Amino acid sequence: MPAFDVSVVGELNLDLIFYGLPEILELDREHLAKDLSITLGSSSAIFAHNFALLGNRVGFSSSIGSDPLGEICLERLGESGVDLSHVRRFPGKTTGLTVILPSRKQRYILTYPGTMSLMKSSDLDFSYINSAKHFHVSSYFLQRALRASMVDLFRRAKEAGLTTSLDTNDDPEDRWADDLLLVLKYVDVFLPNEREACKIARTDDFSRAIETLSQKVPLVVVKRGADEVIARRGKEKFTSRPPATVVVDPVGAGDSFDAGFLHQFIRGSKIEDCLKFGNITGALSTTKAGGTEAFRDAAHRNRFLREHGLPSTETPAAPATPRPSLK
Repeated sequence: MPAFDVSVVGELNLDLIFYGLPEILELDREHLAKDLSITLGSSSAIFAHNFALLGNRVGFSSSIGSDPLGEICLERLGESGVDLSHVRRFPGKTTGLTVILPSRKQRYILTYPGTMSLMKSSDLDFSYINSAKHFHVSSYFLQRALRASMVDLFRRAKEAGLTTSLDTNDDPEDRWADDLLLVLKYVDVFLPNEREACKIARTDDFSRAIETLSQKVPLVVVKRGADEVIARRGKEKFTSRPPATVVVDPVGAGDSFDAGFLHQFIRGSKIEDCLKFGNITGALSTTKAGGTEAFRDAAHRNRFLREHGLPSTETPAAPATPRPSLK
């Protein structure tokens, strides 16, 4: 039996989210926010946290600095039951932090990478990573020290018999370099949003983007916010519309969709069922501030799942959390 359902390699940081900001932010003016949320952030950690709270075993490979932010990250992520034995601490370095400034339907996102850009291939334990059914990577473009080895990382996972998935998230440099295409050769499920799909396929035509990407990856699943999700497997096309939900905060909705979709995918479910589950878990994420709070509240989580025709989930017992190894 594999030790984990999913092995995740990626970043670990907090999100600092300001709510109720003025419509226009002026330079050299002091602006007041109406509310504030400090919550577990980063695409990789949000995915791992929420995937674990759906009842899965998750191994997590990441890095933090020797600062209080890193300790808070460990505490929050560890409460979900994610195994943290392979999170490394870099002495004298600072854990990354993301500040999010929502503005109507869009948002400003400011990230200090910190240790997320320091972790490299030699910091990873491949026997640990490959002791899972499935391998997942998020925030491809933020893994700067690891990026040159990403093809090897995915190739080794495939050779070890794991299925694989990738959610690139945004490219801060807006270059969308072609090295990603080499990685896609070893990806089973590709999970971009609509903008990312078009950027990677180098076209403004969404239909053409899906067509192009479906020729490179066995299964492409494109998230489109409140609009229907579109999946392509070869020539087959699948669509599914998210449930109507009063949105409190869209932060982490895409990562939560990934968690629900892959929860079903690793169990061999039909694509239609994977999409339905992903849409419901993505919608669940939006019902509380931040990307993990709706999942952390077990009563709220289970009530939402039951209301949408899904069985409730039991919060797994958190394992004893070893201290991160020193680099």
